[in-house]
Amino acid sequence: MPAANHIPQRVVSLQPSATVTLRDLGRLDRLVACTKYCADVCPEVADGSRVIVSDSWTAQAEQILAARPDLVLASVPYQLEAVAEILKAGVRFLGLAPRTLQDIYTDMAAIAGIMGAQEAGENAIRRMEEGIAEVRRRTAAATKQKVFCEEWGKPIIASQPWVAELVEAAGGEMIGEPGKTIAAEAVAEAQPDVILAAWCGAGDRVPLEKITAQRGWSELPAVRQGRVFCINDELLNTPASSLLGGLRAIAWALHPELSEHPAGIRQIQRQ
Repeated sequence: MPAANHIPQRVVSLQPSATVTLRDLGRLDRLVACTKYCADVCPEVADGSRVIVSDSWTAQAEQILAARPDLVLASVPYQLEAVAEILKAGVRFLGLAPRTLQDIYTDMAAIAGIMGAQEAGENAIRRMEEGIAEVRRRTAAATKQKVFCEEWGKPIIASQPWVAELVEAAGGEMIGEPGKTIAAEAVAEAQPDVILAAWCGAGDRVPLEKITAQRGWSELPAVRQGRVFCINDELLNTPASSLLGGLRAIAWALHPELSEHPAGIRQIQRQ
């Protein structure tokens, strides 16, 4: 554990995932500034006591340094010029770039170590692992579903590798290469049983009826059967313990008979 005088006291978070992890560690009292997106997954930060700053991609060094941080937490994609200014000012900077669930656990442990909260970090990781294992057990005997999940719609970009892992844990098989663009025709050719959309920054506002019609997907079994869903952006695109909410949404979309309708998922309106 770091010596007490080396544990950060003034933290700026440029990424919702880092803010969620600080909450899991019981360290939100150290958070002096964060982005407006952090409140989407961590409402506790929207109490007016913290400065609101731009995110990692649009970060402004002057804005961040004005908060007098001794640690800045960020995740890809970074605004490199702002990072350079932060480092030149002598402020500690932790940049995260997770792709898999294991990466996410490693990032959570790294933040816990810096914040002098190793035990809380281990507990948070264990709760996340246990939550995923519980869903995996519940869906183990269910029929496997072919699933397409996208994090952006124009161009169509398949969701990240950690989402593919969640889909697998929920009893599905992900179509397309995670994190890569894919043509609408390729998705249609794969004949997914379930289509999920969680667009970055869109909240729950993905226009399901519009995109399925525009892409020529109206005759796909998933669309005809109404198995097209919008999952709230923050539940799948925030690499932190909040992914458990996304996993519950995926599991319900694939196997509604095995659980109650969770928060954060909306189904297409049948025509």
